[in-house]
Amino acid sequence: MTNNQEKVPEIRKTTVFNASIEKVWQAVSSSEGIAEWFMPNDFEPKEGHEFTLHSPYEKSPCKVLEVNQPTGLTFTWGVFGWKVSFELKELEGKTEFTLIHSGWGAPNEVVGPAGETHTVIRNRMNNGWEGIVNDRLRKVVEG
Repeated sequence: MTNNQEKVPEIRKTTVFNASIEKVWQAVSSSEGIAEWFMPNDFEPKEGHEFTLHSPYEKSPCKVLEVNQPTGLTFTWGVFGWKVSFELKELEGKTEFTLIHSGWGAPNEVVGPAGETHTVIRNRMNNGWEGIVNDRLRKVVEG
C-alpha cells in the first residue's frame, strides 16, 4: 500500500470519569484491571512485553509499545497492525480518558478469516468500544 492510499480512520473515544487518574490508570494498566472491563490477558506495563488478549473468538498477540505512567499506554493488538492507546488527563479529581484504536488499512481491503473489510471491522469495533469505555470501564473506575 502506498502512502497516498486512503485508510480507514482511527477510532477515538473520549470521556470524563468521576475518578482519580490513579484509579483509572490502575484499571487500564494492570492485567487484573484490563480483565475486569475488557478481556482476560497476561498484560504487564513494561515496554516490549508481549502478551495475549483472550477474546471469546481467539487469542490475540499483543506487545506493549509505550508506557507513560499515569498518562498514557500504547500496545499493538492482533496481526492486522492495530494499535490501541489510552491517554489520561487529570481534571481536578476527575480523569479525561481517550481510547484510540488505529492502524487500519485500506477501506475495502479484505482481512481476517471471515473475509470482511477494514471498514466493516472498524465500524463494528467502533460500536463495541462505545459500550466498553462508557459502560464497562466507567463501572470499574466509578463503582
